[in-house]
Amino acid sequence: MDLTVFNARRIHTMNPSLPTATSVVVADGLIVEVGTSESIQPWLDAHPHVVDDTFADKVLMPGFIDPHLHPSLAATLLPTNFITAMEWDLPDRHVPATRSHDAYVAELTRIEAGLTDPDEVLVTWGFHELWHGEITRPLLDSISSTRPIVVWQRSFHELFFNTAALRYFDLDQRRFDEHPQIDLPSGRFVETGMFIAAGAMGPYLTEPARFLRGLELTRDAVHQGGQTTIGDLTGTQFDTDVEWDALRAVIDSPSTPFRVQMIPAGMRSQGTEAGRADPIAWLAERAERGSEKLYFRNNVKLFTDGGFYAQMMRVQPPGYIDGHQGEWMSPPDKFEQLARVFWNAGCHIHVHCTGDMGVELALEVLAKLQFERPRFDHRFTIEHLGLSTPEQIRRAAALGALVSANVYYVHELGEAYWAGSIGHERASQMARVGTAVREGVPTALHSDFTMAPAKPLTSAWVAVNRLGESGRVLGPEERVSVHDAMKMITVDAAYVLGMENEVGSIRSGKKADFTVLEADPYEVDPVDLADIEIWGTVFEGVPFPIER
Repeated sequence: MDLTVFNARRIHTMNPSLPTATSVVVADGLIVEVGTSESIQPWLDAHPHVVDDTFADKVLMPGFIDPHLHPSLAATLLPTNFITAMEWDLPDRHVPATRSHDAYVAELTRIEAGLTDPDEVLVTWGFHELWHGEITRPLLDSISSTRPIVVWQRSFHELFFNTAALRYFDLDQRRFDEHPQIDLPSGRFVETGMFIAAGAMGPYLTEPARFLRGLELTRDAVHQGGQTTIGDLTGTQFDTDVEWDALRAVIDSPSTPFRVQMIPAGMRSQGTEAGRADPIAWLAERAERGSEKLYFRNNVKLFTDGGFYAQMMRVQPPGYIDGHQGEWMSPPDKFEQLARVFWNAGCHIHVHCTGDMGVELALEVLAKLQFERPRFDHRFTIEHLGLSTPEQIRRAAALGALVSANVYYVHELGEAYWAGSIGHERASQMARVGTAVREGVPTALHSDFTMAPAKPLTSAWVAVNRLGESGRVLGPEERVSVHDAMKMITVDAAYVLGMENEVGSIRSGKKADFTVLEADPYEVDPVDLADIEIWGTVFEGVPFPIER
C-alpha cells in the first residue's frame, strides 16, 4: 500500500472525537489516518509513502457537500441570458444587478437588439416581480413580435412567453382552457403549467451542444464552490438520452472532482393513477442508469407547495399582504398517497416545502405514516424550509424529521418580502435554522442552484450572519455559530444524503475528500466567511486546484 501524506496548517475534521489535526494519510482514495506528524508515524514506518506539503500553509475541511442542487436544471439555464436583481459571478461571466422594471425592459430590449440571427430564441432567467414589475405577453410582443422570447422567473417555477415563442414551441396550438396554472393571454405558465411548457421546450433546452456546454459550466461552478459531493434533487430534468449522454460525459469524466447522488422526483412515476407503473419499480428503473459517480440510492423527492421565489408557497393565515393565494405542486391527497407508497417501501423521502402550510402538510403526513407503519432512522427531510413556525420545528424533531434549508432566501428575499409580501415577522424568520439547531434537528444547508450561488461558504455566511441585501440583520435569534454552519455543509449534509459513513468528516475509512481553504473559517471575522478564498479540492486523494 502506497501512502500520501498531506500536511496542513490546520485540519478541521468535523469529527468531535478528534476535531483538529495537521496531517492526513491517504491511500487508494480513502483516508488511512488523521492526526499529527508524530501520531501517523507507525503507518509511515510500515509502508512506502510520499509527503505532500502543498497545503502546509492552508486549511483543510471535509469536502463541502450541497445536498440539494440541480445540475441538469443549471445546465439549461447557464447558457441563457441572466437578468437578475442580485449580482452573480458565474464561471464564464459577471452579471450586474438589474433593479427596476424600466431597467429590466431596457436590458431585455438591448439583448434582443444585439442578436444577429433573426431566428434565434431569446431565453432569459432571473426575473422577479418585486424588483422588475409585471411581465406579460403583450409587453414581450412589444420587444419583438417575430423573435421567440421566453422569460424564466427567478424561481424556475414560472415561465412567460411572447406570441412568437408560443408558436415556436407549439404551445398556442394546445388546449389549456381548464388548466388553472396556465394563462395564455398573459403568456404565463406556473408550477405544473410550467412543467408542461418546459417539456415543450425540452428539445431546444437539451440540444446536445448547448446542454453539454451548460453542464460544463455547472461542473465549473460546483468545483469553484469547493464541493466534492452534491445531491441532484430531481434526478435529471428531462430524462432524455441526450441529457444522460451529457451527464455521463461530464460527471463520469476523471476531470470532474465530485460525485452526484441522483434523487428522482417521485411525482413523475404517476404511480397513483390507474394503469401506470408501480412507483417503486419506476424508482428501480431510474437506478439502472447509475454509475460510480452518478448514482442512485433509496432516496426520492416529493413536493407539497409552490416556489418560494415565485411567491407560490402556501402560507397559513394571515396569508400574503396582497391577499393572493399560493399553489400546491401536489394536491394534498395525492401527496399523501404517493408518500405512503415510498414510505412503506423504506425510502428516504425528501419533501419540497416552501411555505408554512406546505411544511404543515408534510408533517401531518409524516405523523400519519409513523402511526401506520413506524420507522426509525427514516431520514424524512424538509427541503428548503422557507416559512415555518417554531412549533413546526419542534414537531419535526419529535417525528424524527431532518431539515435541508436554503438559507440564502434570507439574504436576497428577506427585506423584499418584508416590504411587499408577508411582513417583517415572518420574512425575518424565514429559513429558521437557529430553531432547528436548538431543537436538535439535524440540519443541512443547500443552494438549490441556481436558486442560490453554488457556494457553501456563502450559505454558511448567511446562516451565521443573516444579513439582508442592505446589511440589516434579519432574525438575529435564528443565527447559528460558525461551527454549526460548517457542520451544515459537511457532516450534517452527508447525513441528509445518507452518506455519513462515507463523506462529511475527515476520519480513517472515509473517502479522501477535502476542501482546501486559504484562511480558517474559525479564525476570520464571521462577516468575512463568504470571502475565504478556496484553493481547490482533493477528491478521493487527488488534488484539483481551481483554475483562475
